[in-house]
Amino acid sequence: MARRAALVLTAALLASSALTACSTEGPASGSPSSGAKGGSDGTITMGFAQVGAESGWRTANTKSIQEAAKKAGITLKFSDAQQKQENQIKAIRTFIQQKVDVIAFSPVVESGWDTVLKEAKDAGIPVILTDRAVDTKDTSLYKTFLGSDFVKEGKSAGEWLTGAYANEQGPVNIVELQGTTGSAPANDRKAGFADVIRADNKFKIVASQSGDFTRSKGKEVMQAFLKSQEDIDVLYAHNDDMALGAIQAIEESGKKPGTDIKVISVDGIKDAFVAMTEGKINVVVECNPMLGDQLMDLAKKVVAGENVPTRVETEEGVFPQDKAAAALPSRNY
Repeated sequence: MARRAALVLTAALLASSALTACSTEGPASGSPSSGAKGGSDGTITMGFAQVGAESGWRTANTKSIQEAAKKAGITLKFSDAQQKQENQIKAIRTFIQQKVDVIAFSPVVESGWDTVLKEAKDAGIPVILTDRAVDTKDTSLYKTFLGSDFVKEGKSAGEWLTGAYANEQGPVNIVELQGTTGSAPANDRKAGFADVIRADNKFKIVASQSGDFTRSKGKEVMQAFLKSQEDIDVLYAHNDDMALGAIQAIEESGKKPGTDIKVISVDGIKDAFVAMTEGKINVVVECNPMLGDQLMDLAKKVVAGENVPTRVETEEGVFPQDKAAAALPSRNY
């Protein structure tokens, strides 16, 4: 009996030792930290809810964020919303449950975010907006916005147009391919463009419809424009992918893009610069997708409790046709 008791005691001690060893192991690689101050080992976990993969610009933006997170040593939990707001809200709530240190996202549309952003705030998780802003009266729901001035981009497009047609009598009939309905870039690029051209009544937007930022939809809508409008002088596309789709429709109709119909686009992807060198796009207003490094820098600061600017803008330019060939080799997206 004594020998049996000793064996039982020894087994119990060994089990206790094993449990103690397990409890002292660090968290598994990639596991979320317990709050908005970073993990105990100094690591940061970011939850990022992307719009989707609707364009070459968005693909480059995603790649920039993923590569920058790896370089910065930040664990990235990535979600693709497939251009649906409900998917982004679900992803953000999942990030809150996982107790990530910081949440970043590019909103599909501007409105309807207050409830989920308040949930993140109540959980003590800071939020960074990237690329697109939200429409809210409570700016305390997010720490900062990183991205472009979409109104300025629309104005730049309008300024190129008014300059190009300064010596012509008109009328100048314009068709507009808008981005995703309700999104910040669609709203602002439209507003900025309209603000410039309204100063001269020879410029007339004869048709305007969403192409949802995709090449296929851009082609589809442009085909409809060509059937419904007898005289189109200019196409203004809110992004390059829609413009490239529209160019296919213009060519299939027997017209020459860039000549018969002037083409203005926004973004600056490599394919658009190639189209410019071929004379098919007349000007591209740049919107820089390479936000990854700036985002990771901001994430580290907000997790550490540092003050950051409420708005951080990227540097961008305007590229007319005569600058396309020189700029093309440097386009990395």
